[in-house]
Amino acid sequence: MPPLQDHPLRYALTNELHARPSPVIAVPSTAVFLALKPAQDAVARDRGQDRAHLLDLLDRHGAPYPAPEATHHAAEAGRHGLKWENHTEFTTWMAHAEGLTGRPFDPASFDVFPADWQAAAPGVRVTSILFRIEEMPLSGGACDGEALRRKLDDWFVAESLAAVSVLDGAAVVASDFRIDPAGHVRMAVFARPDTGARRIGRVVQRLCEIEMYRAMSMLGLARARAVSAEMGALDRRLADLQARMAGGASQAETVLDALMTVSAELERLDMASSFRFGATRAYEAIVHDRISVLREARFEGRQTLAEFMRRRWDPAMRTVKAAEARLALLSERAMRAGRLLSTQVEVARSAQNQEVLRSMDRRADLALRLQHTVEGLSVVAISYYAVGLASNVAAPLVEPFGMGKTGVAALLTPLVVLGVWLALRRIRARLH
Repeated sequence: MPPLQDHPLRYALTNELHARPSPVIAVPSTAVFLALKPAQDAVARDRGQDRAHLLDLLDRHGAPYPAPEATHHAAEAGRHGLKWENHTEFTTWMAHAEGLTGRPFDPASFDVFPADWQAAAPGVRVTSILFRIEEMPLSGGACDGEALRRKLDDWFVAESLAAVSVLDGAAVVASDFRIDPAGHVRMAVFARPDTGARRIGRVVQRLCEIEMYRAMSMLGLARARAVSAEMGALDRRLADLQARMAGGASQAETVLDALMTVSAELERLDMASSFRFGATRAYEAIVHDRISVLREARFEGRQTLAEFMRRRWDPAMRTVKAAEARLALLSERAMRAGRLLSTQVEVARSAQNQEVLRSMDRRADLALRLQHTVEGLSVVAISYYAVGLASNVAAPLVEPFGMGKTGVAALLTPLVVLGVWLALRRIRARLH
């Protein structure tokens, strides 16, 4: 029996499930995260530049290269564990090392990414995070809330701090989602002593994804604000054109041309914004999903991540959705107005065509009458010349009988007229 054949994509699609494993992060540790994105046309970027940037960093640390078409790579870069991922719009980097710096959230932790290497990056920074991962202070086997509170008050802005217990009390995570003086977002993870390194790695990865996709989704807000200004002007123009539609058929074609211009501009806005708005919806869903899988619980009365996002981030997402809905509504209004104007123009043109047809009928009737008149005159003219010719032919023949030319003409005239009339009638009948 021949061997069972696999689908050509079976292994590739199955391996995709395991394409981006979480890092293994021991406690205590320091981790840094960096997300880079080209300022323009990120989707169509040259991914070869992303790979070259990765190879440059790997060469500096003597780390092995990834496969040629790899979209993710993990390696040891000196004492750091390094993780690289290439996404649709951006590239992410994470480095982590055991031990804590003497100064909490020391910007020197980012030295794993050299300054000249960062300057040569094929993109700009979307976000960067400094992690401090340490053991949870315990008191009587339970989390020492007072000790944690003192650290959180020292490290974060209390007004915007979100601190939650995650994964059924396995760890406490905290962040104020602010950019510190060094340009990084600070996040702290306090893990119970019995929490494994892989679990800590998954928590850190989820926090990175929450911040990364939150930052990417905010690009939709910038786009929505830019589009809203243009939509305001187009909305006023569209309302003015709809008011002019009541002017009747006399202005219909002029208004229709202007309306087509507005519709074309709305279509341009929709094409320029559809990807960004669609990506924002996807990023929003990922953020909510990553928060939910953390199974967060309130810690020491602090706001949760979900509450923080609901108060400070969800309004931006609603603005994006409102701008998208408004753009779709304007496009629909323009289409309806265009259909109405097109109908109005067609009705006016049909009336003009009817008038043209009536005018053609009148001209055809006049032409027919003129034709009949000409036919009558033609009978007379043809008969006149025919009688003259016939008289010249018959006069010598009847001269012996004493008839003159005048008498011959008088005798032939009725016969010739009747013959000419019958001949013309027969010709007309054959033509019809």
